[in-house]
Amino acid sequence: MLRRLRADERGAYVVELGLVILPLTVVLLAMTDFGYRLYLGSVVEGALQRTARYATIGTRASGDVDTYLTKQLTAFGSNVTVKVDKKSYSQFSGVGKDEKYIDSNANSVYDMGIDCYYDDNGNGVWDRAATSGRTGLGGSDDLIYYTVTARFPRIVPLTKFLGFSAEETVSSNMVFRNQPFGSQSFPDCRK
Repeated sequence: MLRRLRADERGAYVVELGLVILPLTVVLLAMTDFGYRLYLGSVVEGALQRTARYATIGTRASGDVDTYLTKQLTAFGSNVTVKVDKKSYSQFSGVGKDEKYIDSNANSVYDMGIDCYYDDNGNGVWDRAATSGRTGLGGSDDLIYYTVTARFPRIVPLTKFLGFSAEETVSSNMVFRNQPFGSQSFPDCRK
């Protein structure tokens, strides 16, 4: 009886299929999820580029531009959350960097009360990179550094099985220059 069972190969393909189907399904779902992530990145990037064109005209209010961008991304899905951060700078060299200063004592460190700094954001204090720049769309010929973060729900049910988050987070950054519709002001050096 055992010899006959060992020689019988009927149904062996079902066992082989059972061993292959689970890893194959996980790989296919992971590829679908990765492709969806790439597509979401493209959607956010495209929406940000259209928003940049919309904003650089100079006749738009900051809230209108945010609403324009949010509407484009929420049209993609009803349960999308969008966070928009924008900072304006007078020159490219200031984007994402500490406010410039004149190092009076040549120690390569800003010393309050001794060194003179250029208050780009007009808040009355010297700022590090994280807080430099003015909030909003700035003025004529200013550079705007846009950061958009959008959270989308995942479409593939891998969240519980593989420990992924239930949401996909996509971020995009862009720097663009406003149209020169007026004169640009530069900050004075302060102590």
